[in-house]
Amino acid sequence: MTDAPSPSITDIVRAKWGWFLALGIALALGGALMIALPLASSIAVTMIIAAVFVVGGILQIWHAFSVKGWSGFLWNVATGLIALIGGAAVYYNPLVGTFTLTLVVAGILLAQGVTQILLALKVRPHDGWGWVLAAGVISILAGLCIWLEFPTSALWALGLLGGVAVLTNGWSYIAIALAARRTGA
Repeated sequence: MTDAPSPSITDIVRAKWGWFLALGIALALGGALMIALPLASSIAVTMIIAAVFVVGGILQIWHAFSVKGWSGFLWNVATGLIALIGGAAVYYNPLVGTFTLTLVVAGILLAQGVTQILLALKVRPHDGWGWVLAAGVISILAGLCIWLEFPTSALWALGLLGGVAVLTNGWSYIAIALAARRTGA
């Protein structure tokens, strides 16, 4: 007895293109809402990160006590306590957490931009190096925009970045769904 071949990804998308479309629309609307309400979205993102730190800290402390004989016990407990206390502090005052996270994002964008530019210069003879260079310049510009507009940027940056990511994700599902429908659902 032979197993029936499993359907390809293309076949699945074609058969369920309506679900992909619905997901894409929901994500696009959610992303647009995040962009329209950037402060609320920024605080929501901060609260989720705070919850992750609290849960992660608790789990790391529990893990440390479950493997006491391991030489990293104190480091595990210390790291867990830092995450737990940091997450609780952000949860207790999410606006301060939003401001802090905004500075972290600006710093990451600046550092990422510099490394992308250096990478582009290193791979310069290869096709596509200009795209890497452009991405680096855009990262630096975005990081500078957030950094130089601080503290005002804390009111919009995280919500806008998250919203653009969710909106783009939604559009990608819409594009996949419509392409599948066109090719014969």
